[in-house]
Amino acid sequence: MSESSEHQTPEIQSLPLVILDGAIIFPYTVVSVSLNDNNQAAVEAAMKQDRRVLLVARRPNADEQAPLHDQVFMIGVIARIEEIGMLPSGNRGVVLRGVVRAILGEEVPGETFARFSYSETPDQFERTAELEQLMIEVHAAIDAVLEHRPGITQEIRNFVRSIDDPGHLADNTGYSPDYTFEERQDLIETIDIVERLQKVGDFYRKQFAVLEVQSRIRQEVQESAAKQQREFYLRQQMRAIQKELGEDDAETAELDDLIQKLDEAQLPEVARKEADRELSRLRRINSSSPEYQMVRTYLEWLAEVPWGKYTGQPIDIAFAHQVLDEDHHGLAKIKERLLEYLAVKQRRASLGDDSGRAAREPILAFVGPPGVGKTSLGQSIARALGRSFVRMSLGGVRDEAELRGFRRTYIGSQPGRIIQELRRAGAADPVILLDEIDKLGNDYRGDPAAALLEVLDPEQNNTFTDHYLNLPFDLSKVLFIATANNWDTVPPALRDRMEVLELSGYIEDEKVTIAQSHLIPRQIKANGLRPAEAVIDETALRTLIGDYTREAGVRNLERQIGAVLRKVTRQLAEGETTAAEQSSDAECAEISVIADNAQSANPPITVDSAFVREALGRPRFYNEARERIDQPGIATGLVWTPVGGDIILVEATAVDGPKELKITGQLGEVMRESAEAALTYVRSRAEELGIDPRFFETHAVHIHVPAGAVPKDGPSAGITMATALASAATGRLVRDDVAMTGEISLRGRVLPIGGIKEKALGAHRAGIQTIILPRRNEADLDDLPREVFQELTFVPVDTLDQVLATALQPQATLGDVMRQPVSEFAQ
Repeated sequence: MSESSEHQTPEIQSLPLVILDGAIIFPYTVVSVSLNDNNQAAVEAAMKQDRRVLLVARRPNADEQAPLHDQVFMIGVIARIEEIGMLPSGNRGVVLRGVVRAILGEEVPGETFARFSYSETPDQFERTAELEQLMIEVHAAIDAVLEHRPGITQEIRNFVRSIDDPGHLADNTGYSPDYTFEERQDLIETIDIVERLQKVGDFYRKQFAVLEVQSRIRQEVQESAAKQQREFYLRQQMRAIQKELGEDDAETAELDDLIQKLDEAQLPEVARKEADRELSRLRRINSSSPEYQMVRTYLEWLAEVPWGKYTGQPIDIAFAHQVLDEDHHGLAKIKERLLEYLAVKQRRASLGDDSGRAAREPILAFVGPPGVGKTSLGQSIARALGRSFVRMSLGGVRDEAELRGFRRTYIGSQPGRIIQELRRAGAADPVILLDEIDKLGNDYRGDPAAALLEVLDPEQNNTFTDHYLNLPFDLSKVLFIATANNWDTVPPALRDRMEVLELSGYIEDEKVTIAQSHLIPRQIKANGLRPAEAVIDETALRTLIGDYTREAGVRNLERQIGAVLRKVTRQLAEGETTAAEQSSDAECAEISVIADNAQSANPPITVDSAFVREALGRPRFYNEARERIDQPGIATGLVWTPVGGDIILVEATAVDGPKELKITGQLGEVMRESAEAALTYVRSRAEELGIDPRFFETHAVHIHVPAGAVPKDGPSAGITMATALASAATGRLVRDDVAMTGEISLRGRVLPIGGIKEKALGAHRAGIQTIILPRRNEADLDDLPREVFQELTFVPVDTLDQVLATALQPQATLGDVMRQPVSEFAQ
């Protein structure tokens, strides 16, 4: 080894090549290797010369048919042959001493063995302070690892500490059993001494970290085992002491109580066999074992699940009708379908028909906006049948195991929510409401909707198997009812198993009746009032409905009623406090008694529209009302929203300029296409409508739908936009008492749309008198309340020509319009 910093150009020479399989030799070390036929000729040739050979390692998975350059690594070691003889294994071997690193050159031809030229790469370094510090750190890392190694003698540690040469120190560590073959070869190929020492230091620091973790884990395991053994002995001693004191009967009593519960649970045969098997296991397990608690919890679940327990009463249709009428106002068709459903169940029960699972009742699904009474309908059905009612909220459920349970292999496992709710209900025939079924999720843990397929299928749910119980349970007697806000998001397979009953919402009169019959009495009680202390008149209710709520149901209406009644409660409380402050201490008791006796005689606080506005502040919603149309290009359309129907104005105007169609109002793609179809149709009918054929070539058309902050889409505004365009082009006004809805085709056909009931109710509320609708939607008018149907005029149409004939006024001047009495435009 040279300590000179000057680089000396190595002499190019050649030596016999010895290829090592799976082994690497470092400089400064002596090792013995076995000889094979390929290497023996090279060793014999070296013995005849200077006893030196080139040692290189063969690449893993090298192709033996490839050139030697591709089979071996290009950096190896020049070694001196110390001795040739027989190894202890009985194979012929050679003892080699590593001398210096070398880089293979070109193969020298003409030999029966491999001979290569080479370039020596001796270690070159300067003893600087940084190098000395690096050696100290490497020594410390190696010493720390050796200290944790069992069987490492002090002599070995002293030998490593005594190595003062950097290259010698780095290369001697290469034989550590912790190095992989690749890591050893990387060490051979690292020529720079500082870089090599840094790699050695990093390697041993990582090894030290691993050894520390292993040591800590080993210590924790030993401590845990010792603790468990100590607890076992202490528990055995405790049991012996309890036995001497006669206190060991508690555990036996608990087990006997569990056995009694299992006997009373009326388990089916397959569940009884499983319970007996688990009981046998439980008796053999030590009570301090965690497995004991797992088995016992499982048996407790078996005992508490309502196997074969039915609480339902015989169905009384008259009583069911009475319950539905008491709990819900309106909903005539829904009640009719529910009574039909219950009548079928009653008849089948009286005839003893329990055969043919395909003929079982369908699963009912209540679909509608929030607050229309979906959940309370389920409660009413349960009350009519005399069954327990269970509500399962499925919103946000993403894990299938939440419904089917977790397998017992997991710690803390438990049954799914279906079995849990059955245990809570205490019967195998409750009414289970699957609430918000449209909001089920799914992820990598499974699809809960798929788990519900078995639950809701009459062909399969008599053998529903929870993952935790792992036993079949009969769900065929359970009455499942589902609710949803948006039926489109329910998976098709689930939709196929359910019959949809749509609850579209209440009209204003129905909301008033519901508030008077149900909401006000409930909120009077909830806010600490007596019925005689507050009266909410009808005008106040209509103000609450129109100005402070916008919904299809009555949930927000009840909240606002509660907010108003809290103001009433506060006024009464402040009045009582003032009266008490004005009385003397001696008179307090007497005045209190008199006040209690006279309270019923005090006049109630009347809540009217003025009280509502003072209590709740400015109105939060403004309903669209019929507007006076005093210029061409304006038509009234009908829209559907999640909280009910409403009217909307469509404005069209034409200005001089190049041919162009501009559409504004945050309209969706479908609505924009409807506008383009409407313009094309009006242009195609220009001559019949009395429009100058060149009108659309010399005018830019602009269609705008107000309320631009609200996104709008759908095809139902097609005839409204066509009417507005025709009005703008002809100069004829559109009747302001007419609203319309329907999709338009390029041929001028009026196609059916949805939401007729909600749109008609919105038009009625806004003061519209005539509604134009597609003829194919005429059957939907049967769903309208009778009073609304009688107060509106409906014009079914097939073509846009019929729409224009009804909606457009005869040619009139602006003065004619302005002379019309204002009262005609009042709601």
